[in-house]
Amino acid sequence: MAVSFDLFGTLVSIEKPADPAAAVAAELAARDVAVPDDWDALYGRRHVDAPEGAEVPLPAHVGAALSSRGIDYENNAVRRAVVAAFDPDVETRKGAREAVAAAREYGPVAICSNCSVPELVSRTLVRSAFDREDFDAIVTSTGCGWRKPAPEIFEVTADRLGVAVEDLVHVGDDPRTDGGIEGVGGTAISLAEVPLHEVPARLEAVDG
Repeated sequence: MAVSFDLFGTLVSIEKPADPAAAVAAELAARDVAVPDDWDALYGRRHVDAPEGAEVPLPAHVGAALSSRGIDYENNAVRRAVVAAFDPDVETRKGAREAVAAAREYGPVAICSNCSVPELVSRTLVRSAFDREDFDAIVTSTGCGWRKPAPEIFEVTADRLGVAVEDLVHVGDDPRTDGGIEGVGGTAISLAEVPLHEVPARLEAVDG
């Protein structure tokens, strides 16, 4: 058995921008990138065609939105603006370290996280109570190209941990996305039903 954990809302809490479009616009302007007058509407539209369940990295979305207005930008300015706009304050959730430690008793452990912002997962871990070494694999939607509940992200996670996807237990706070593990034969532990501090006991029940 292997266990994967969602990150945001499961192991950690972070402060998200109240207005993501405005936060990205401010960081673009700080890097001398022109921001269209209709940016709020433009930010909310789809600009990159992708298969159902695929992840579109936020810099690609923002870059395509700017290009649709004929706006050029220098090299990695958009990526740097997006990363800066979502630079997080992080709080490790109570019971999170104990849940990960308990999971280690049964096999390898991973993070399996939806995240369209480059570097956000790594920055979050640095500012949390966890070390990178606490996890045998870190799988993100922006890294593998698929968002939960797409089966592919769970299959990638299981492969990175060296187990069959049917032997993967996934712990998360969103039944709609994290529950996708059940569609490929794995087991979901939802924090909507099981408090984080009870995850060790639930893992024992699943293993038994």
